[in-house]
Amino acid sequence: MPPPTAKLPPGPRARYPGQHLVSFARDRLGFLRSLATYGDIAHIRLGNQHFVILNNPEYTKQILVTDNRNFTKGRGLERAKVLLGEGLLTSEGAFHLRQRRLAQPAFHRERIEGYARVMVEHAARTRDRWIDGAAIDIHQEMTRLTLGIAGKTLFDADVEGESREIGESLTAAFDVFNLALLPFSELMDHLPLPWTLRFKAARRRLDDTIFRIIAERRARLGDRGDLLSMLMAAQDTEGDGGRMTDSQLRDEIMTILLAGYETTANALTWTAYLLSRNPDAEARMHAEVDSALEGQLPGMADVHRLPYTRMVFAESLRLYPPAWVLGYRAIKAFALGDYEIPSRTIVIMSPFITQRDARYFHDPEHFNPVRWTAEAVAERPRFTYFPFGGGPRQCIGEQFAWTEGVLLLAAIGQKWRLRLAPEHTVALDPSFTLRPKGGMPMIAHLRPGRPE
Repeated sequence: MPPPTAKLPPGPRARYPGQHLVSFARDRLGFLRSLATYGDIAHIRLGNQHFVILNNPEYTKQILVTDNRNFTKGRGLERAKVLLGEGLLTSEGAFHLRQRRLAQPAFHRERIEGYARVMVEHAARTRDRWIDGAAIDIHQEMTRLTLGIAGKTLFDADVEGESREIGESLTAAFDVFNLALLPFSELMDHLPLPWTLRFKAARRRLDDTIFRIIAERRARLGDRGDLLSMLMAAQDTEGDGGRMTDSQLRDEIMTILLAGYETTANALTWTAYLLSRNPDAEARMHAEVDSALEGQLPGMADVHRLPYTRMVFAESLRLYPPAWVLGYRAIKAFALGDYEIPSRTIVIMSPFITQRDARYFHDPEHFNPVRWTAEAVAERPRFTYFPFGGGPRQCIGEQFAWTEGVLLLAAIGQKWRLRLAPEHTVALDPSFTLRPKGGMPMIAHLRPGRPE
């Protein structure tokens, strides 16, 4: 291989200062798609800050796996610390490794098997509330459902009744997060501006819930078999032998609660939308569910008996990955293909863009769950699909999410067909996660032969 040149990758030049920032703010996904037309790697510059945008699975593997020690979190997650603190998503280095070691046992297969019963119980309660022919906002319903599951399984806390307040607080926090990405936004954190006041109020609301959970658990010591018990009791035997403070617990709970319900709620919402648009795939999933379960609620033992349902969820994550973009900052200069990339460059990878690349996915805009047979998967390079990231920072709750996604789709699909409300126009809201703008109003139709 020839040595890399000093030339930067191709990319659009700004016609006026701040043009790229304006274009990104107006249409984030459209801007990233326009950069993908420059090839596997594109370069832009904002002031003295270099950005490279990757659309090549080998380059993605280099950043996430091969050379991961040369990269820290990008500006987005640096700024997310104002909400998440030093949780698993934002912490770095030895501290991150310590926290991950302490949390990892809660996501082992044996623990997830115990969580499956709670997942299905909550799903059954949700589906039994619905009325045939009634309009529901499936995004609100999935948010309430997954929040209740995350609270109970991970923290043994009942927070489902607070789903509206928590959801509104997160929405307010995400709105301010968009502004937090602007240059010099750190200075605005200390000014009494309307959006900073809204953000601080939202953070206080979320902190009230989390510190209440911690205080209740401190008052009732003992292993409850959940993540919070493990975090409170665990000692870092490979490190300093210390335990987590309330502040550290708060950061981890905030991070895992957000990741454990917000992303899955979005994924299930997009799956419901895609099934409503693809009735043949929906009918095949329903037939599998009916055959495998024979009218009984699903359980952990049934997950492997629902391969097409899992493929439906996988294809939904391909088209609408909740974590739609990943950003890292280079510590030192590094080679990428034929280019030498300067230190402190922000490297951006977008599952939303790569997972719609026609080189790897035929007719990429089409919803086709059969892409996820074992044979089809084996033919594609590893990082053509990375909705859960990869490498040492791969999502700690990935298996939790797969199990929850399959079980909830099966439990709800046993009873209901969902159809998009005819007057609603679906729009994307690529903020901290990929949400549907304005919710997702749908009509619930009882499947034939299913009792009210």
